[in-house]
Amino acid sequence: MADTTNSVRYGQVNREYGMKLATTPPEHDGPVWMINLMKYRETADYGDGRESGISGREADDAYSPTGPLKAIGAQIVFVADVDTQLIGDPTWDRIAIVKYPTRRSFIEMQSRPDFKDKHVHKDAGMAQTIVMGTQPMPSPELPADAPAWDSVPHPPTDEDGSVVVMHVIRFNEGAADTTMASYQHAAGLAAVPQGVRIDGWFLVEGTIVGDGRSWDQVRFNAFPSKAAFMTVATDPARINAQREFRQPAIADTYTMILRPRINTLAASTTTSSGTSTGTATPKGL
Repeated sequence: MADTTNSVRYGQVNREYGMKLATTPPEHDGPVWMINLMKYRETADYGDGRESGISGREADDAYSPTGPLKAIGAQIVFVADVDTQLIGDPTWDRIAIVKYPTRRSFIEMQSRPDFKDKHVHKDAGMAQTIVMGTQPMPSPELPADAPAWDSVPHPPTDEDGSVVVMHVIRFNEGAADTTMASYQHAAGLAAVPQGVRIDGWFLVEGTIVGDGRSWDQVRFNAFPSKAAFMTVATDPARINAQREFRQPAIADTYTMILRPRINTLAASTTTSSGTSTGTATPKGL
């Protein structure tokens, strides 16, 4: 098999997916949500042998390409710090999602001089990253009587504000939809009374930068507080369903509790008519 990757300091670049992004015909192109998992160097390394004096996170803050993104019509729709990583290795520091107007625009931005000028800071600050191109998918509808966050057992407070729980998932070959549906039912019974909301579920169409692994879905479920999520996580019925249904279906996964600083994710996947842009069938919560 021909080698379809080459490396940058913070990961492997998938040239095959890069070609898909660059060559999708305009009539078949459209928005793409790039989900970024970021792990920082303790100290930024600019490769000149001198101490930078700043952290990797600070270098990434200097990189933040808001100007080039605005120029091509892209939007930052989600930025969050990782509060707690429950499953997976390595441990990530920050998650960000950028909605690009087209796949081609993501590739075209890489050659912009104003982007290249900023990229040196990303190279210096990033120890490792995964960048996935994704598309929204349908998610379960909440019941009409789902409680408001001010009436759940663990509402948001100044000490424990709302969180988003992120699941990055690769399924086992042939994992049955019915198996995940059984888990989803049990998880929903535990999660709805605690105020769960779905900010977005996404199908992964390709990983442009990563570590060689492939992924199938990324899911973002919002809870009014970390305490609310932990109540769901420790629910005995949900744990039994996870053991019986979810674990056999999943080959690899990350689960992280995030504290968002920017979150317009749900709105970014909704058309002007108020309908979701998703086109696929979900496999579970």
